[in-house]
Amino acid sequence: MPQLRIALAQTNPVVGDLSANADALIGWTRRAADRGAHLVVFTEMFLTGYPVEDLVLRTSFVDASIATLDAVAARLAEEGLGEVPVVVGYVDRSGMAPRAGQPKGAPLDAAALLHRGRVVTRTAKHHLPNYGVFDEYRYFVRGDRLPIFRLHGVDVAIAVCEDLWQDGGPVSAVAQAGAGLLVVPNASPYEREKDDVRLELCADRAREAGCALAYANQVGGQDELIFDGDSIVVGAGGELIARAGQFREELLVTDLELPAADPAARPGSFPVDARDGTTITVERLEISADPLPVYTPEPPVVAPRLDDLEEVYSALVLGVRDYFAKNGFRSVILGLSGGIDSALTATIAADAVGPDRVHVVLMPSRHSSDHSVGDARDLVERQGSHARLVPIEGIVDAFEKEIDLHGLAAENLQARVRGMLLMSLSNEHGHLVLTTGNKSELATGYSTLYGDSAGGFAPIKDVLKTMVWELSRWRNAQTGREGDLLHPFAVPPIPESSITKEPSAELRPGQRDTDSLPPYDVLDRLLADYVEHDMGKKELVAAGHDPELVARVIRLVDLAEYKRRQYPPGPKITPKNFGRDRRLPITNRWRETPAT
Repeated sequence: MPQLRIALAQTNPVVGDLSANADALIGWTRRAADRGAHLVVFTEMFLTGYPVEDLVLRTSFVDASIATLDAVAARLAEEGLGEVPVVVGYVDRSGMAPRAGQPKGAPLDAAALLHRGRVVTRTAKHHLPNYGVFDEYRYFVRGDRLPIFRLHGVDVAIAVCEDLWQDGGPVSAVAQAGAGLLVVPNASPYEREKDDVRLELCADRAREAGCALAYANQVGGQDELIFDGDSIVVGAGGELIARAGQFREELLVTDLELPAADPAARPGSFPVDARDGTTITVERLEISADPLPVYTPEPPVVAPRLDDLEEVYSALVLGVRDYFAKNGFRSVILGLSGGIDSALTATIAADAVGPDRVHVVLMPSRHSSDHSVGDARDLVERQGSHARLVPIEGIVDAFEKEIDLHGLAAENLQARVRGMLLMSLSNEHGHLVLTTGNKSELATGYSTLYGDSAGGFAPIKDVLKTMVWELSRWRNAQTGREGDLLHPFAVPPIPESSITKEPSAELRPGQRDTDSLPPYDVLDRLLADYVEHDMGKKELVAAGHDPELVARVIRLVDLAEYKRRQYPPGPKITPKNFGRDRRLPITNRWRETPAT
């Protein structure tokens, strides 16, 4: 059987930075060529970054994408890399005439094959996802071509991301037309509870297509989305051959033995039934018909999967690091209270950008306990971040001399003073303000607008309180572990008392979170079912949740929508986050009743 060495470039592009992404393509292709790769596959829309959202509706942006593709094809040849075929994603346009309901310019989520200084062929995503965080009917029109190119005696087909996730389409066309390898550029975001869905998916589609499958996935953070890599190569029978690591850039080089192309299948085009109600045009072309001389293959790489907590923590660190770096910040700042939420946020920040770039502000009020300030100082000593103490009692007194506030309004004033101080220091020094609220608080409205919600990025926005504790214990347990890739703290970075103390906002004497909320282990199970799984009241009660608590929590969640809409972005780690995933009207009189 013919051999082929493929390289999957699991890479971290920057949205809109076409020049830098093109430079990265040259660099990664050179690495692949140095390792003897015969084919390099980049990720979905690599040249433009993904997702580009409304940028794709600008004619100038699509023009730049197409021009960059042509330029990088020529540059590969100029730099001695033209003999290595490269598959890369970009944005193209279909040329369809304008019509109502079609995105402006009829853009395509496209992929191209580059070889010997030119664009050999182009294709585009056939299935457009329109669920969860995806709005691709807003941005793209459907592709209807399947290129199959002959490379060293092997027929190689190209499909794009969602074309694996839906039945019919390019995979069905490959099954009918025949190929030895299907390569798939992807930008598939990370979320918990996927288990090993990708591997199962790739295995199923490989068996369906009747050929080996190479799945190249993006890595990196883009606003709320985190891409974890986890690129995969499977055989025609669905068996795992190679797998890249998670949350890191990597060149996954794999040697494959593949069936020889049918010599009777000549270059040309023909239609096939895509078995989804559409027709796909198969385009056959030839780069090299003769198989390679037999060579000694490299052992395949199968990176181990991370466990659940390490996955989540790695996603949060990557999300903070990329938001910080890609938006040009040089430092971060946050309020450090001695509590677990700010402690975990500070630790994630230190792991993401280094403690020397982390600034924390201790802002005790008249209600702050001695142990809170002590725990905050302890964390600073453990981690080596920059710290300053700014007591807020006098500032709050100055406000209260001018306006008469009582109860909750007086409590929230303290939070707003802290938010104002952090934003002022950010304004003065250029820090990125990190908010420290967790998903449980955000869900129930247990946060103060323009107070603890003030900031630019929210690292634990999608982390329920019970997981905040789990992640904190997990992170402390990594200290000194051989092979730990996180910051090498000499001692556990989070004080044990911050983990074990009873949660309190400390905005009034003796305050505890449980004064306003049920115990977090009870609350979080209910929130997961209501927010992430969209259960109604009847389903929640049937799932075993207390009926009175269900009614109370639903009311809290629904009334807090206006607060969440004004909250900073943060990394998405669950199947449904507060952000791109969950979009409810603020003005909304729908209320759950026992019957619904």
